[in-house]
Amino acid sequence: MTASTIKLATTKEDHHIARMAALALGLSVLEAAIPSPLPGVKPGLANIVTLIVLARYGWRTAAWVSLLRVVAGSLLLGNFLAPGFFLSLSGALCSLAILAASQHLPTRWFGPVTHSILAAAAHIAGQLLLVYFWLIPHTGLIYLVPIFATAALLFGTVNGLIAAYYLSEPDTKLVKA
Repeated sequence: MTASTIKLATTKEDHHIARMAALALGLSVLEAAIPSPLPGVKPGLANIVTLIVLARYGWRTAAWVSLLRVVAGSLLLGNFLAPGFFLSLSGALCSLAILAASQHLPTRWFGPVTHSILAAAAHIAGQLLLVYFWLIPHTGLIYLVPIFATAALLFGTVNGLIAAYYLSEPDTKLVKA
């Protein structure tokens, strides 16, 4: 009996999405190794890749990269279908929703930094809403909002500045097709 192989037809765009998702996944794994002073406060390094992909290739490709990173990261880190996975997914979905809307804002005033801050705030909001409606239905969560909002502003600004730097350079600084 001979083994048959299945060959999937892939496009250049499929390969590019996979490379960008792998880069974002690598940043997620790196970030998971960084100790956090407060659970849930992370720099969101993989979002830099999402911002660059959004600016260069559009929302659809950015959504693929972001969602592939969330699913593959949860599988790799061993928390697929655990609460952490759903928190990450809810944050990513809220971020993608705000990025879909914010990419239509005037580029004269809105760029990678503002997109990053909006996405970080949406990410935190999505996670806090999920925590409230699923895990900890207590109004005391409101006391965490200033801490998470400050972290979103800080990390959103830094990630946006890094993305802006890479976007100002030729396409050679990221994984090239």
